Amino acid sequence: MQEENQVVWITGASSGIGEALSYHLSRLGHRLILSARQTDRLELVRSKCARPDRVSLLPVDLEQPESLATAVQSALQLHGRIDVLVNNAGLSQRSLILETDLAVYDRLMRVNYLGTVALTKGLLPEFLQQGGGHFVTVTSLMGRFGSPLRSGYCGAKHALHGFFDVLRMEHEKDGVRVSLICPGFVQTDIARNALTADGSPQGRQDQATSRGMHPDRFAEKMWRAVQHGKWEAHIGGRETIGVLLKRFFPRLAHRVVVRSRVV
Repeated sequence: MQEENQVVWITGASSGIGEALSYHLSRLGHRLILSARQTDRLELVRSKCARPDRVSLLPVDLEQPESLATAVQSALQLHGRIDVLVNNAGLSQRSLILETDLAVYDRLMRVNYLGTVALTKGLLPEFLQQGGGHFVTVTSLMGRFGSPLRSGYCGAKHALHGFFDVLRMEHEKDGVRVSLICPGFVQTDIARNALTADGSPQGRQDQATSRGMHPDRFAEKMWRAVQHGKWEAHIGGRETIGVLLKRFFPRLAHRVVVRSRVV
């Protein structure tokens, strides 16, 4: 299929990485389906796209996994098919394990893991019927190693890696591709929106996040990895070294992360 004829569905498209990716793919000529909870924010993103006439909006809430089968059918009706699903929506955390309400972990798992799994499972039969498709899932470097104050977030991101590795194993033969994109620090609102111990948002930016990669640059690097069929891409600054440290020198990785400024 020609690049400009692809239909790409992006969740979490109202801000941050999803917003930047929407602009990048619109410039490339893709047809887009943009999803998030806030319709007004999606309307604003569409208005800023290079080709707003090729952009459709579909509000979804990943916190309600049971509703996502219907969302898949609605998405398929917009352009007749979907070639790429970018599972980008997510929610972070900034709280100590000892102080965190169990309800916070439940919400992190529903948004970051179960919602993404439900959307993916809903679309998988269509990919099989049409002879292929591409699942692109934005996880995190926290899906490869842990960090203080992010226990539930890390747990959900680790779970995504396990699920999508198996999805690739089971359906590679059917033309289904899987790419896991692992951001480091990116200049988004993920820290401001991060859940604290009682479930309320942190409401302020982290220093490390504010010094991270610009979302526009990240979107370009991310899509290049997708085009090259990368199974997994670690995109960020020096923090990406943590993946290698965790694999080959786990005790050193532990000491480095504990001593690092991660907030």
